[in-house]
Formats: sequence, structure tokens, C-alpha cells
Amino acid sequence: MKRRDFLKNAMILTAAASCSRLPIASAEEKQWKTQLKKALICGFPDKDTLEGWKRNGFQGAEASDWKCSVEQAAEARKMAESIGMPIHSVLFGWANVNNPDSFDKDIENLTHALEVTAAYGGTALLTVPCRTGGVMPKPREFKIEFDPDTLMVSKVVDGDNTPYAAYIEAQNVATKASIEAVKKLIPVAEKTGVKIALENVWNNLWVTPALYAAFVKYFDNPWVMAYFDIGNHVKYAKPEEYIYALGNKIAKFHVKDFKLNLDDPDCGGFGGFCEIRSGSVNWPVVRQAIEDIGYSGYMTIEGGSDPIAKKSADLDLIIAGK
Repeated sequence: MKRRDFLKNAMILTAAASCSRLPIASAEEKQWKTQLKKALICGFPDKDTLEGWKRNGFQGAEASDWKCSVEQAAEARKMAESIGMPIHSVLFGWANVNNPDSFDKDIENLTHALEVTAAYGGTALLTVPCRTGGVMPKPREFKIEFDPDTLMVSKVVDGDNTPYAAYIEAQNVATKASIEAVKKLIPVAEKTGVKIALENVWNNLWVTPALYAAFVKYFDNPWVMAYFDIGNHVKYAKPEEYIYALGNKIAKFHVKDFKLNLDDPDCGGFGGFCEIRSGSVNWPVVRQAIEDIGYSGYMTIEGGSDPIAKKSADLDLIIAGK
């Protein structure tokens, strides 16, 4: 081959290779149908805090003070809405309905929390019905078998389940108690217009995508949905697997990240929580999953020590699909 022909062919191949690497549309050009808004968590909302958040690009807040009076929550709503920072939800957190001694008190507290959430102007109450424990498999060893009609678990791993018999029994007791509690609260949720948003935040229950989704969907009720925390589930399975399993039953999202210990494929020595976009969550895949299920609404950052401006910028990148 003559030198000029060689150079000509090389130029053609180089140009073709360059073209093949060009994206069809860059991340900046991608148009999302779903609309996501940014929020942070506060205690009882105050004007200075919310105004500072707004200056940094946030669009709403989640209150964690459910013990205040309905009247106090209503005043906070007026203040928040006057500055364009609505309180979109309330974080109740842990209940203990699998303890017969505290069941009635928990129902009383959750009833009050639903009423307070409505007064704040929120549309969902984050509720963790209960927790349990015992000897459990490593996170990625779970292979749960359950009855879809009753949600009762029969196995949690392949092979011999004898070491986990007490855990299986405790999970089934907790599931029965949680079902009873949620059924008691559905009329309150309907009356207040506030969704019961169920979360399984490291409570050792409903840890797999299929079982978590089955538990939420069991009630077949528009007032019972999921509050999905993206970082809390990484040690068990990929967040997008939960998102697709839950689908349109997701009421709200918490935004956290988690770094796996990749040297331990079973995640028995898992890493830990970290700042968003610095862990094992594949955020572009998660963003696409959110798009695919048609969720529009708040993405609320929980935790982290980054400055607020950095949190806002990182959440912007997540929302953009980066």
C-alpha cells in the first residue's frame, strides 16, 4: 500500500471511530418527562432554615416533628408556603407495632402524626411499622420464599433454613402485626388525605424487592404506598430493582448513597453510608428507573455532611441523570 493511501485509510478509520463514540444525545440534552423537585429534612420548620435552603436551590422540606400540635403545624404551613417552600411530607420513623404492649400507643401516635401531616400540608407520612432481628443471612444471601396471599415467609435462603427459624417466625409475627396496624390507620389516612408511606429502613423485614413490593401492594389501597430510600437497600439488591418492583406504589423518595465492600460479594462486611454520588448507587440507572415508573415529585436528601450548596449541586446532577 502506498504511503498516501495508508494515511488516507487511517484518517477514514479514525473519523469513523470518533463518530461511533459520539452519543446520540448528551446528558444535557436529554428531556425527562418526569419532574423532580429537591427537598431536605428539618425538625420543626423555621423560616430562616427554609429561606436558606431556598437560596441554595431547594424547593420543599420534610418535617420530622410530628409531636407538635395540629395548630402549630398549620402555622408552620402558612409560613412555609408564604416563602415558596412547602412541607411535602412528615417523617414519623420507627413504630413498634409487633410489641403488644405498645401497639395501641403506636396507633394513637400514628393517628396524631397523620393529622399533623395534613396540617403541615404534607401528602405522606413516612412510617416504619416495626423491626425485628435474630440470626439472619448475610444481605446478598437472602432468597426469600413467601406466600403471596398471606405474606408469610417459609424460607430466607436456599438449603437448610434451621439456623434462621427464629428470625422467620419473628418476621411473620411482625408482618401480621403490621398488617393489623395499617388496616386500622387506613380510615385515618383517607380522612386526612395523607398517604401511609411504608419504609423498611434496616428493620430486617421485607428486605428483598419482591417481598417489600408484595407487602405494600397487599393492602390494595391508594392510601398505602412506599417511601423508598435509595441508599438504604443497596446492601440487599440494586436500588433500581426495588423501584421497578414497587412501580407506581412509590409515594416519595429519600436520597442517600451507600458504598459496598466489593471484596465481599455477599456484603457481609458491607461498607457504609456516604455522600450522594460517591457510593455504589448507579445514579443514571436509578434516574432512568424513576422515569420509567412515571414518578414526579420530591427527592429528599437524608443525612450527609456535605455543605448545603454541594448537596444541592449533586442532587441537580442526579435529577439530570448524571
